[in-house]
Amino acid sequence: MTFEGDAEVLDAELVEPEVLPALAEPAPRGRALVDRHTMLRPGQQVPTEEDRPRYSEADFRISQATADLQDQAAPENTSRQYRSARGQFTAWCDQQGRVPLPCTTATFTEYVGHLIQRGLAPSSVQVAMSAIRSWHPDGQQPGTKAASEMLRKHAKNWARRRRPRKAPAIKSDLLAQLLATCDGGTPADLRDACLLTVGWGMLARRSELAHLLIDDLVVEDDGVSVFVAFSKTDQDAKGQSTFVPANPADPAQCPVARTRAWLEELARLGVHDGPLFRALTTGGTLASRKVAERGDALSPDAIGAIVTRRGRRAGVALHLTAHGVRRGPAQEIADNGGDPTGQGRWKPGSTTVRKHYVEPAQGRTNNPIAALHAKRAAGPDGSAA
Repeated sequence: MTFEGDAEVLDAELVEPEVLPALAEPAPRGRALVDRHTMLRPGQQVPTEEDRPRYSEADFRISQATADLQDQAAPENTSRQYRSARGQFTAWCDQQGRVPLPCTTATFTEYVGHLIQRGLAPSSVQVAMSAIRSWHPDGQQPGTKAASEMLRKHAKNWARRRRPRKAPAIKSDLLAQLLATCDGGTPADLRDACLLTVGWGMLARRSELAHLLIDDLVVEDDGVSVFVAFSKTDQDAKGQSTFVPANPADPAQCPVARTRAWLEELARLGVHDGPLFRALTTGGTLASRKVAERGDALSPDAIGAIVTRRGRRAGVALHLTAHGVRRGPAQEIADNGGDPTGQGRWKPGSTTVRKHYVEPAQGRTNNPIAALHAKRAAGPDGSAA
């Protein structure tokens, strides 16, 4: 570089235009990873494939201990239902020459149509749909729009043709009949009497009774405090306590007396902790439990069988189930002007309680036709006719 006067002269190499060096281009960052839901803030770069994390095999592995916990995560009844539903789906796919996992949306929709054509209840079809979808890995589930629409139409037609059957309510008078069959003094009598009175007083689900532990009960003169570790409306197992009051007016139906008698019998059998309700032999000893999954505890199905068996022994014409132990006291509470929500551990504002217990009770108590009949019976002057 030289200067001549005020002029600046630059020494530069002259080159032909057609051989100019190419400008350096920025290195490509890979294919952009955007879709119609992507939002970029001012100054934020478009994400590309290079921004993805680099996974190794370790990122996809879980330990055997975690796998075992995963297998045990679902409730026992749900696991059994889902295994059965998935097995039936797999067998159907084999017959149809279709791939069950991961299945296509067409296969899923066709199978739902198959279940509907078989005449399955809408609730059973819904269980099958949930079992199949939850079986699939994340992001590979089949679409449900068409199948769900078919199910909605099926549910409407089902409701027109069939009336849902309700378990017979075991009210206090029927409870007394069942308890009268438990006065033989055998270990099974003592167990079943405790099961019936505690279950009735806490409006128990059969699964809740099946999972009760001895340590979950605190027995005092005025009642039994029961800790329910988890339930249908408490899948996170936060736990909830329910108080079952004593019934001094009727010792036969008193949960305090019946629970103490059963705990004393368990102690005589050498049991001081663990499951509250256990299988017994006909000789009155503890049954050998070979099913590791249940251990010493009765299953929910066994709880239901006990209620049904006591109903037959009492000569009750109705087919009683364990749900009647929950439904009966709930109905009596509502008929008495109360709300069974808290005692039965329903969710606050439960539509089930309102639809099946509170509103029917109010319909009988505040019925306008009944009021009209009463007014007519009273006569024009308000006195009884």
